[in-house]
Amino acid sequence: MTTEEASTKTKKKIHQHMTIEEILSLFPFKAQRLSQEITNAGLHCVGCSAATWETLEAGMMSHGMNQEAIDRLTSRLNALLEEEVDASTITITKRAAKKYLEILEEEGKQGWGLRFAERMAGCNGFEYALDYSEKALPDDTTFESMGIPIHINTCMVKRLLGSEIDFVDGLQGSGFKVSNPNVKSACGCGTSHGY
Repeated sequence: MTTEEASTKTKKKIHQHMTIEEILSLFPFKAQRLSQEITNAGLHCVGCSAATWETLEAGMMSHGMNQEAIDRLTSRLNALLEEEVDASTITITKRAAKKYLEILEEEGKQGWGLRFAERMAGCNGFEYALDYSEKALPDDTTFESMGIPIHINTCMVKRLLGSEIDFVDGLQGSGFKVSNPNVKSACGCGTSHGY
């Protein structure tokens, strides 16, 4: 996706009358980050009264939150949409790099890189896969971000360019999350994606 296409997609704003499913469907290229922000606000698509077909307003109100909390969430979601994407590389956030380096140290794998891939899975086609990578393979392309080599099979590079790998630590679980500007569709809870 070009910067112009990403800009066009972000001109539409998220508002409190949109359903969670609608938000993730309209902005699949940021679905992982948006779903995490919605989850952090206390709305979960499984086991909770705030289902994906409810509006942000209905979900927040059913959790006893007020208009100010709804406005804060929509503001944070729209700020995520406005963040610039470097479509020429793969990046890892400072928080994710710190966590990955801690994991490498715990595992005795200091100096190793990160293997970034995707595999067929989920209801929308693909899910991301992250793993240790001692060294690049002959058919890999290597990117470097925050001092960490990121190894990607060359055949996947075109789909993954512009991706940002982040780490979130919240009440509903911790883990690495990927935002990919090339994604055209995402499942209702933002775990799988398609092109």
